[in-house]
Amino acid sequence: MKIKNNSTIALIDDDLDLLDLLASFFRQRGYKVLAFSNAEEALIDFENKRAEADVVISDLKLPVMSGMEFIKRIKKSHPNLPIILMTAEGSVETAVEAIETGAYDFVLKPLHIPQLLISVQRALHLNEVQTENKNLKSLFHGQDFMGLKGVIGKSQGFKKAMELAKRVSSSQANILISGESGSGKEVIAKAVHELGDKKDGPFIAINCSAIPENLLESELFGHAKGAFTGANDKKIGLFEEANKGTLFLDEIGDLTLSLQAKLLRVLQERKVKRIGENQYRDISARIICATHKDLRKEVTEGRFREDLYFRLNVIPIYMPPLRERKDDILPLSEYFLKKFALMNNMPVKGFSKEAIQKLEAHTWKGNVRELENAIERAVVLSSSEILQVDDLPTEDVFRQETPSSTSDEATNDLLAFKHNEPVTLDELSKKYIQYTFDKNGGAKEQTAKDLGIDRKTLYRKLKEMNLN
Repeated sequence: MKIKNNSTIALIDDDLDLLDLLASFFRQRGYKVLAFSNAEEALIDFENKRAEADVVISDLKLPVMSGMEFIKRIKKSHPNLPIILMTAEGSVETAVEAIETGAYDFVLKPLHIPQLLISVQRALHLNEVQTENKNLKSLFHGQDFMGLKGVIGKSQGFKKAMELAKRVSSSQANILISGESGSGKEVIAKAVHELGDKKDGPFIAINCSAIPENLLESELFGHAKGAFTGANDKKIGLFEEANKGTLFLDEIGDLTLSLQAKLLRVLQERKVKRIGENQYRDISARIICATHKDLRKEVTEGRFREDLYFRLNVIPIYMPPLRERKDDILPLSEYFLKKFALMNNMPVKGFSKEAIQKLEAHTWKGNVRELENAIERAVVLSSSEILQVDDLPTEDVFRQETPSSTSDEATNDLLAFKHNEPVTLDELSKKYIQYTFDKNGGAKEQTAKDLGIDRKTLYRKLKEMNLN
């Protein structure tokens, strides 16, 4: 664990020999040390701001004021200051009392100094994480759009989607959000939740394409104890967990037809039945769905139920891709730059004019997600305070990060015959399996589903064709 060289440790102990030993030990390791022989003196200095420290190590038994009393009083003015107590008393009751009073850790005498050092390092790491989270929250909540904190965008397409979300937020109509992957559909869903009458309830999101069908049904509806192998206890489904709040079903177009039928029934009756039970339970959650697919085409080709489509598509909201929201690129880039500079403790402060031009000229086929990845890479690798055009990923890297393999063009390239020369069926099969495998990021369950085969068959083909 990396240690900050400028960290300050305050030591409190009436044993002057131990105090001197600990002070010498920590100073040799790059720490600044404040030494006090009694807690009252330390408390006065801290309260009057004559002393500041990143962590305090205090003995439990001290003259005038005990270590326990010191914790109670110092926490009033320094609530986040981690305090490590040292004591010769090894009782569980003492340890519990110390932690309940506000101590960060509890170490026994005679001291094992390497163990004490580990405790100090952990306390300092906690400080850094808390400071980082505070800064990130401050950055996030500093953005304000239509009364919503942390929402970034000023393009007409973004504003139109947000304004529609605001208008329908207090209605009970079903909402279907469409748009490319990474364009920000969940931002719209959260806006509907935050602006509506369900804002005090939970917001629960689930990606329907990321979970196998058998597990997804259990996640959504819950199950009774013993309903199937491995169901060792009952489980409450997400429809119930989201009661008085919002359940966001992302990539609804990837639901199987059997789950589509069950979702339709839930939307019609506002009731759910856990797997293995006969009892129906009322739900009051608002259900918002999203997809990157053209559901009308899915209906025409028999992959999506027409009745469910019309049930979901009462209020359609379209989130345009980032390439159609050029005005959003710079504010999003500036936000991501500040975010990753804070997270990585980098001194990066802005973009050069040429870098801005490159960001705004790129097509961003991966949308906001691709932009975020590009800015994070640039911040981490930058050696100056202003990001230059050379700090941004090259076009080759952009192409590697862009999910273009899911497009029709990529499929055509994959299946094209070079110079009109035919290929064997085995070669074509191998290429297509590899293409589907790569498209799904190595997810075997989804690859097998897309290919229309079971997992065992997929494993066998991968092995036979020596595919990775």
